[in-house]
Amino acid sequence: MSVTTRRNRLAVAALAAITALGGLTACGNDDEGSVQADGKPAKLVVDTFGEMGYDELVKQYEKESGIKIELRKTAQLGDYRPKLVRYLATGKGAGDVVALEEGILNEFKANPRNWVDLTPLVADHSKEFLAWKWELGKAPDGRLIGLPTDVGSLAVCYRKDLFEAAGLPTDRDQVSALWPDWNAFLETGKKYKAGSGGKALIDSITAVSNGVLFQQGSDLFYDKENNVIADKSPAVKAAWDTALSMTEISAKAATWSPEWSAGFKQGTFAATFCPSWMLGIVADNSGPANKGKWDVAAVPGGSGNWGGSWLSVPEQSAHQKEAAKLAEFLTNATSQGEAFIFGESVAGIQPVHLGPKHQAVKENALEPALRSFENGQASKEKAWEQFTKDAATQGAF
Repeated sequence: MSVTTRRNRLAVAALAAITALGGLTACGNDDEGSVQADGKPAKLVVDTFGEMGYDELVKQYEKESGIKIELRKTAQLGDYRPKLVRYLATGKGAGDVVALEEGILNEFKANPRNWVDLTPLVADHSKEFLAWKWELGKAPDGRLIGLPTDVGSLAVCYRKDLFEAAGLPTDRDQVSALWPDWNAFLETGKKYKAGSGGKALIDSITAVSNGVLFQQGSDLFYDKENNVIADKSPAVKAAWDTALSMTEISAKAATWSPEWSAGFKQGTFAATFCPSWMLGIVADNSGPANKGKWDVAAVPGGSGNWGGSWLSVPEQSAHQKEAAKLAEFLTNATSQGEAFIFGESVAGIQPVHLGPKHQAVKENALEPALRSFENGQASKEKAWEQFTKDAATQGAF
């Protein structure tokens, strides 16, 4: 299946998802190792973070396969990762299929023997995915340890009612046309602020940095030899400078914070950068009273990426072949059309190199430094100094 065909299916699925805008535990698989009379496992466990849209898909798979599927969801990636690390270290507790987010995938590649090589267990789907996304699922030794799910394709979620009240258009095509680039996005933010009595357009500048970072292509925090180059990377500097320029239109509500969650209901901000996997979170945070008020527009620059995931099978699974089949089902083109969206946003994404501690550098160095400037705690110079110092520490391995 061509990338274009995949993109069209995803775009169709976006309409349903847009309309909808209007946990890992310490115990393992209770049926671990148990099989049915026909030799199939009694149950397979799938570990995910956030909302990956698999609820209906696993019901379908249960009917088709006769295998019970348990979905164990963890809301926050920050809670998910340490538990998965512990399961791998102890050799028990992980699901038969586990989701690996973009930032932590590379960290787990350091020990690929923790993961089943999926190459002999699934069909060759490499032509159905963007080439760079497929390749990122491979370990340095060539083992295919992850099947791609979404690519974290990025868009802008915006409140139609708040845009209308501020004198801005509300149709998604017209809204997209407001910001062909980041400078135009800033100017739109100023217009919104003027028309809304001084309210902020966006939630935070860290969200902006995520949007810009992956538009640049090439190396981010690391070079190809995995040396930390955060202080020299043009991509990082572009994300940094663009993010700082947006401070005047920011509500200073850090992503995942209580203020951020409440802001969706309270109208503290009118727009946020939302990857495909965040739609459910936007809807949940907005609550029933704001159902139908959100819509989706293109990201400045036309394309973007924030996150993205792969499905992997840990070596500790007692049902590796069946788990691989389940992962293959959940990542096929039809299933992804059901689960993820924003196909057009992925077309212009350029390949990037993510080092082993990419997530740690982003969350524990880049974003805290940006927030220190956003909140008036540090000058541009001091904030950059803080970032480069912390990046060297967080990026070491």
